[in-house]
Amino acid sequence: MNFLKITALVLIAILTGCATTSTVDNCSTSLTAPLRSAMTEVEGKLSSDCAGYYETYVADLIDIAVENPDADNKRAFSDFLVRLSDRGIISKRQASGLYNRYFNVKFVSLDGDYSTCSQVCPVKDKVILDMRQELLDKEIGLLQISNDKTGYYRADLLLKESELVLQATCQACSNGRS
Repeated sequence: MNFLKITALVLIAILTGCATTSTVDNCSTSLTAPLRSAMTEVEGKLSSDCAGYYETYVADLIDIAVENPDADNKRAFSDFLVRLSDRGIISKRQASGLYNRYFNVKFVSLDGDYSTCSQVCPVKDKVILDMRQELLDKEIGLLQISNDKTGYYRADLLLKESELVLQATCQACSNGRS
């Protein structure tokens, strides 16, 4: 009886290993330019059993776009993310968040209807740090990928203005509590 259990476990382990290797082989890819062709390939992979590779694929697409900057890259990413959202591969919120993080001057790190005094001020330093990190992503998306210098400098200015407003608002909030 033990022999049968051991044999069954070994067989299951072998089959599982083969299935995992097959999925990894099916999902691994070497994406190359042009960007839109690489996006089409990624869509095909994500439609099969490769949803777990989403972040890796997006990072690869960003690398391709950085190596091949073009003003149209913004539109390519927008179209790509909308298609993924429409097919249910990612949510509309994920699509919007990724696009805005890289290609919009608006900061997703400070998005929403927050009560600044009660929700933002206690974590103000973290919010500002997150916004600074997001500006680095906007540098990649706006400057390096799509050559949108005007958009990037608007985002940079918006960050500086947001920092000043948060500092002043949080100071006023703390003065109001004293």
